[in-house]
Amino acid sequence: MTTPAVSVIMAAYNGASVIRETIATLMAQTFTDFEVVIVDDCSTDSTREMLHSIIDPRFRIIEASANQGPVLARNRAFEEARGRYVAALDQDDLCHPDRLGAQIAYLDAHADTVLLATATRQLCNGAIRPSALPAITSPALVEWMLWICNPLVWSSVMLRRNAAQQFSAFTRPDRLYAEDFDLYHRLSHSGRIARLDTQLVDYRSHVGGASQRFITAMEASATKVLAERHAGIFGAVAGERATLLVHYVMGHRPVPDRETLALLANTIMTLQNAFIAADQPTEADIRLIRWETAQLWGRIGRRALRSGAISLADTIAVRPDHLGLGYARLDGLISSRIVGGVRRAAQRASRA
Repeated sequence: MTTPAVSVIMAAYNGASVIRETIATLMAQTFTDFEVVIVDDCSTDSTREMLHSIIDPRFRIIEASANQGPVLARNRAFEEARGRYVAALDQDDLCHPDRLGAQIAYLDAHADTVLLATATRQLCNGAIRPSALPAITSPALVEWMLWICNPLVWSSVMLRRNAAQQFSAFTRPDRLYAEDFDLYHRLSHSGRIARLDTQLVDYRSHVGGASQRFITAMEASATKVLAERHAGIFGAVAGERATLLVHYVMGHRPVPDRETLALLANTIMTLQNAFIAADQPTEADIRLIRWETAQLWGRIGRRALRSGAISLADTIAVRPDHLGLGYARLDGLISSRIVGGVRRAAQRASRA
């Protein structure tokens, strides 16, 4: 049997309403030397029957003997994969026709890269929305952002199979709902993590998604990942600093007070300085890293101002080096503060 260049792996469960469209986008790929390994995790709808109706020898359908959840189903698919590259895809996400070909071409040309994602678009209730992630990246920027958030969409990822085979588990069940984030960090010790800035995947965002239903478990797992990654920098308080990043950077909560904002600023700048010292990026990369971090900081500040939790003076007082006000216009900050003032007045009135 000929070994394919890439194996697309997928865990399927009760996806009859969406998976047919996902399969169609794979069949429409301009690059054709691939296999698709799908593990059906004991679906109770017509998913299994639909999968078995596919008339294409590149598709391999595996029936799980018991429902074990998406992590173990995906791990089983990885174990069955034969390609030198492995592409991730969730059952409800869509590939653009050039997705596989573009990623393979990049990985063939960059032997030092172990994992490559792509830019994405969000599909919500039939409407396409642009991603909130940076439009322009470099490997150094992606690797820096991994230190403070998750800049990659799982369904856009392609990786070298031999790099991931070193692990006892492809994705770890004890990092449930942040198992992809955990995998990126583990792989980063073996080579570069990069992203193509071309939008090659549409991912669905809907109320029933795991990202909406299991926020608490996801944040607990992400906190473990970041605390483990930054233990050498923060020591005994690595968990506390990781919680700040998960709540206010990844979770987009408004920072509740000046003290927390100052601690978050210190956390981000300490990590940025440590990353630059360890990775030694080019001057161009450093400018990109500082620009995107400043943009992120601006969003954090405006979110806190709009909530009414902090004052404009607080935001200015704790601004860290290189971040300033996140390149935000002063009138934009004042506008956010006015919104926050109105909300705080309303809260006071409701308690009176």
